Amino acid sequence: QNKIADRSNGDVAVDSYHLYKEDVRLMKDMGMDAYRFSISWTRILPDGTLKGGVNREGIKYYNNLIDELLSKGVQPFVTLFHWDSPQGLEDKYGGFLSPNIINDYKDYAEVCFREFGDRVKHWITFNEPWSFCVTGYERGVFAPGRCSPWEKANCSAGDSGREPYTAAHHQILAHAAAARLYKQKYKAEQKGKIGISLVSNWFTPLSRSKSSVVATRRAIEFMLGWFLDPLARGDYPESMKELVGNRLPQFTKKQSELVKDSFDFIGINYYTTNYAGSLPLSNGLRNSYSTDAQANLTGQCSRLPA
Repeated sequence: QNKIADRSNGDVAVDSYHLYKEDVRLMKDMGMDAYRFSISWTRILPDGTLKGGVNREGIKYYNNLIDELLSKGVQPFVTLFHWDSPQGLEDKYGGFLSPNIINDYKDYAEVCFREFGDRVKHWITFNEPWSFCVTGYERGVFAPGRCSPWEKANCSAGDSGREPYTAAHHQILAHAAAARLYKQKYKAEQKGKIGISLVSNWFTPLSRSKSSVVATRRAIEFMLGWFLDPLARGDYPESMKELVGNRLPQFTKKQSELVKDSFDFIGINYYTTNYAGSLPLSNGLRNSYSTDAQANLTGQCSRLPA
């Protein structure tokens, strides 16, 4: 909202809603054998909640798309959340800043499992939770456009040193809740798999100094480890717990057990590599995710590593 210069929107983009048959034909012509697409939460549950009712027209559209894909030999890979948090839940309790969203997300996921799971065999709970949490709650450039007042985006509300971690925590728990539900209630019959797609740059030391080497490890832990460590071992990286302190939410023992190994597969989106050097300690007055790792990231190396 109010983040696009001419206030345009994406109500009509490539219009796959009407052109899906042509899209699938083009996929077939290109020799594709799989198609990953995202389901819009509000197209299934208009206000984000099960109590608000299920939109049967939305169900019909995705059924038509899935059937069309399968008829052309293209396997559907479905992403349940690709950054489009329902406005109704943002208004009701702040979206992913509230633990209430965990159950609402699980309800939404179950509708999808029930309606489409007889044909969909690959489920992705969240796409790039890092991107959603950092751009939406630390930098403020993507929805919901929240950040601390000193950030460049000039947000009207937010806390860049706390809210990204809160939103991430609730996404991890929502992923685990949906994955557990699928495995307990649907997997045996539907014989599908459920996982999550993470994003990570790679990082290489800016120099051969010990400080650059250690900063490189912190950079990886703050990007990939932030999500992969809880999924693989049930807790955040030690560097995050140490440097973020009480701004980083804690998993209870029960939550840790729920999150650990809550996937059949992990997807990795990779785009680029950064050099990493050591960044001096912040004064603590302007806490932000971007400085918490104490890593100076750059795409350029002004000299050969020494």
